[in-house]
Amino acid sequence: MPELPEVETVTKGIQCLIDKPIINVIIRQPRLRYPIDINLPKHLIHNKIIRITRRAKYIIMDLASNKYLIWHLGMSGSLTTVPNGSSHYNQEQSSHNQNILSTIKKHDHVDIIFADITLRYNDPRRFGCLILTDNIVDHPLLINCGPEPLTNNFNAIYLLEKIKDKKSSIKQLLMNNQIVVGVGNIYACEALFNAKISPLRLSSTITMDEVTRLIFCVKDILKIAIQLGGSSLRDYKQADGKLGYFQNIHNVYGKAGGKCNICNNIILEHRLGQRNSFYCPNCQK
Repeated sequence: MPELPEVETVTKGIQCLIDKPIINVIIRQPRLRYPIDINLPKHLIHNKIIRITRRAKYIIMDLASNKYLIWHLGMSGSLTTVPNGSSHYNQEQSSHNQNILSTIKKHDHVDIIFADITLRYNDPRRFGCLILTDNIVDHPLLINCGPEPLTNNFNAIYLLEKIKDKKSSIKQLLMNNQIVVGVGNIYACEALFNAKISPLRLSSTITMDEVTRLIFCVKDILKIAIQLGGSSLRDYKQADGKLGYFQNIHNVYGKAGGKCNICNNIILEHRLGQRNSFYCPNCQK
């Protein structure tokens, strides 16, 4: 968490930053998953973001200087836009005496400041990252990523070929970023429920008909989740600070002990690959 729908929602929510000159960068805590480059402010100040896209669970910002910023929100990170209001940031001021209108919270680690708005990164667990690079094509974080689930490259023929000889559970492979990116725990559980496939099933036992159904359900669940702004369970919020709403229509995720919406059977919870899986043993076989 955040998963693909949350990252996609944030990516769309920060498009307003494109082509705005960066006037300052404040790094309050450089020790994230990977230490932030101490020279990052030098590379960003007077620069512009010319494109913002998502790859897997990474947000990629193309800079006018032909460099790239790669963001990952980790387990608890959020990127929000904060209006600067009447207390304008002055380019000549040091980062220590900026008059910041909004209250800085404990885990607000990075500010990228524009004339009228600030992009703020908050991450209580500090599992996220912010990396400046010259090359995203061969970057170690991206080079082994599988296809995007909402593209035609993620199809039944492809998935069946990838899983047919595997001894892992179908849910574990669905969450393997080398097979398909971004389908995290929440959406794997929900897609498997809609596809009527148990998360415990060995991948090698999944038929072509089931794979076809699963592909449809994965795409459908992700599209609906994006439309609803993702799932806000703990720390996640959209770029404007609002919460997502997909958690309100979860069928099985986090519902252990409750009744299935379809058959009234009790929803079970099972630990798979260090993640809790939720499913209906009656509806999912």
